[in-house]
Amino acid sequence: MQNYHKTRAIIIAVPHTSLLPKLYILITNASALFLIFTPRHPKFGYPLHLFTMLLHQLIEGIAHLFYPHICEGCSKQLVTNEQILCISCASLLPETNNYKIPDNETGLRFAGRVPYRYAATYAYFTDDGLLQHLLHRLKYAGKQEIGTYLGKKFGQNLKDAAWINEIDAIIPVPLHPDKLAKRGFNQTMLLGQGMAQSIGIDMMTDVLIRTRNTESQTSKSRSERVENMAGAFRITQKQRIEGKHILLIDDVLTTGATLEACALALMEAKGVAISIATIGIAV
Repeated sequence: MQNYHKTRAIIIAVPHTSLLPKLYILITNASALFLIFTPRHPKFGYPLHLFTMLLHQLIEGIAHLFYPHICEGCSKQLVTNEQILCISCASLLPETNNYKIPDNETGLRFAGRVPYRYAATYAYFTDDGLLQHLLHRLKYAGKQEIGTYLGKKFGQNLKDAAWINEIDAIIPVPLHPDKLAKRGFNQTMLLGQGMAQSIGIDMMTDVLIRTRNTESQTSKSRSERVENMAGAFRITQKQRIEGKHILLIDDVLTTGATLEACALALMEAKGVAISIATIGIAV
């Protein structure tokens, strides 16, 4: 004869009456899980792992009620295991997959300018495109989780690259202290954190610094951008990267002037090798 646990009614006071219907449905559904006739363990009662699972689902459900997760692409509510983008919108990101191609369009933008080893970009960046929207939300709406998300997605792709195991460390393009103080975070560092987690590579954030708060590059020509970025970066600890293979990362590649200036500064360290990765490439 099996024993079954008994249940008790739980009364919860809710300050805002408009939430009562939703909360009632939530608690009813969660309670239904507890009402499943689970055989009582002869010594310990109902299984602990079941209680833990149900408690986690209840807490997650209540949190989702007050703070629903919305897709950044279509504004529909995300379901379990979806982050930032729903499955449909995630499939719309125009990935380049050019990390599989030796002489790809990312690398060609640095041809004759920077002696790089490898170059790759996650997705195409177009005006009013999905990637442009995501990066705008990251930089100007403070949605920092988007940066980590995109970095992880790119990192998952790069794990399949034959050359990724040659990389010793990731270095993100730094912001000037004044701009960092104003924005509160470096979006490229967030991208790097996601990539580092996915790939399993260390990220260095104190080796390359920005010494000059440069003007906006938006309206400048290619030659003006190169001139604007010249001498804007400096390395602080050459010995830490000597003989290392560095993966230099940025958010969007246009003319490559910023990355070129960063690479030239890093190459002042003896025996350093540079590879380049960007989340977007402007087309």
